Amino acid sequence: MNDLFKALSDPSRRRIIQLLKNGDLSAGEIAEHFDMAKPSISHHLNLLKQANLVTSEKQGQSVIYSLNTTTLQDALTFFFDLMNKEDK
Repeated sequence: MNDLFKALSDPSRRRIIQLLKNGDLSAGEIAEHFDMAKPSISHHLNLLKQANLVTSEKQGQSVIYSLNTTTLQDALTFFFDLMNKEDK
């Protein structure tokens, strides 16, 4: 869960997640939405992968990134469970 919080703590990584909620994108397509170097985008994508928030698949010479909604759902369940315990 620590990797998840670390990944979500950065506004650029949250923006990448927002982009991916609309569909799969290549690293280059993601980079078009940012004013930063491609190695920086790769770093952010790697942290998101470590947190299991995104998955990647090599297609030809491109790497396609997808949002892993299961991890987000698990995090929401964790928070809802915490809230329900406080209500009791």
